[in-house]
Amino acid sequence: MRVDTAAPVAARTTDANLHAPMTTTDIFMDRLAIRRGLPADAAALAAFAARSFADTFGAANDPAHLQAFLDATYGVEQQSRELADVDTATLLATLDGELVAYAQVHRGEAPACVGAADAVELQRFYVDRAAHGSGVAQRLMQAVCTAARGFGARGLWLGVWERNPRAIAFYAKCGYVDVGSKTFDVGGDRQTDRVMLLPLDQPGAR
Repeated sequence: MRVDTAAPVAARTTDANLHAPMTTTDIFMDRLAIRRGLPADAAALAAFAARSFADTFGAANDPAHLQAFLDATYGVEQQSRELADVDTATLLATLDGELVAYAQVHRGEAPACVGAADAVELQRFYVDRAAHGSGVAQRLMQAVCTAARGFGARGLWLGVWERNPRAIAFYAKCGYVDVGSKTFDVGGDRQTDRVMLLPLDQPGAR
């Protein structure tokens, strides 16, 4: 699948700011909860996921191709199956109970360029535009790494559209490296995704 985020990476904590007053971001993060999704979340997730994909890629894709992809990928029944799948960990980030981001970690076949049999896929990673720059992406990525390790993985790979430089830069800052490419089909339009890999045993991988 394809991931995206445009949220910048937060700066590291230093001794100088450990005792600083709470910022708006700090207060925001105190209200954030990340949990595993349940089949009962299917309808809310389907709506959020479809809107997030359309917001991210709609302007750059043919409307017919886009709608065909959304219909095939983000229906309630499809999300119910994915939420119940033992090989998929769906993580929901909520702010005061409202969904603001989600990610899916999937244990399955990887492209040959990944080169690691013990790598799992970061299948989806989307943050609502209103939450960009809030630190949600960083918190969610930490939860993603934890979920990947829960599958016994030592690596985490993803596919990101080659025409999405902001997302590519975000993942690079998180420690992902480009290892190749793969094809991604958007309703019949075959596009190229860069494949990026994060070794989970490297320093800084959370």
